[in-house]
Amino acid sequence: MSSSRDTEFTEFVVARLPALRRVAYLLCQDWHQADDLVQVAITRLYTHWGRAAAMERPEAYVRTIVIRQFLIDRRSSWSRRVTLKAELPESAGASPDRDCALDVNAALAALPPRQRATIVLRFYCDLPVDQVAGVLGCTAGTVKSQTAKGLDSLRRALEPASTVTGEAQSHG
Repeated sequence: MSSSRDTEFTEFVVARLPALRRVAYLLCQDWHQADDLVQVAITRLYTHWGRAAAMERPEAYVRTIVIRQFLIDRRSSWSRRVTLKAELPESAGASPDRDCALDVNAALAALPPRQRATIVLRFYCDLPVDQVAGVLGCTAGTVKSQTAKGLDSLRRALEPASTVTGEAQSHG
C-alpha cells in the first residue's frame, strides 16, 4: 500500500513541479528561494498526502501551502535582514521583451508580501476572490482591497518616465 501511495505522490509532484516553481518564483523573485518554498510545500504535502489525494483539487492544496509558507517566511526576521539577489532565468520562446519583464518583476518584487500573493493568485493562478481569501485566510473584502492596492502600485511603478516627469513639471 505504501508503495502505491508513494508512486501516486511522485507522479503528482512530477506533473505539477514546474507550475509550483513558477508560482513560488513570482512570489519571492528568486529561483533558490522558490525551490526552498516548493521543497517545504512538497514535504508538507507528503505528510498529508492521504487527505490531499482524496481532494477534488490537490494542486490548490499544495499551492496554498506554498503561499502560506511564503507569507510565514516574510514575517520572520531573517527575511527582513537578508536579501539574496539572483540572476533572472533564461526564458524560452521568441525574443521576449526583457526590459518589460524586468520592469514587471521589479514592480512585483516591490509589493508587500500579501499584496504580491494576492496579485499572483488572482492574475497568474487565475483564482476567484473567494478562493484567494481561503488560501490567504482572510475575507473577500481584504482580497479585493489588497488587489486594488497592489494593482495601483504596479501601475504607478510601470508608468512611462515621461508621464511621471510631465506631471511633476506641471505641478511644480
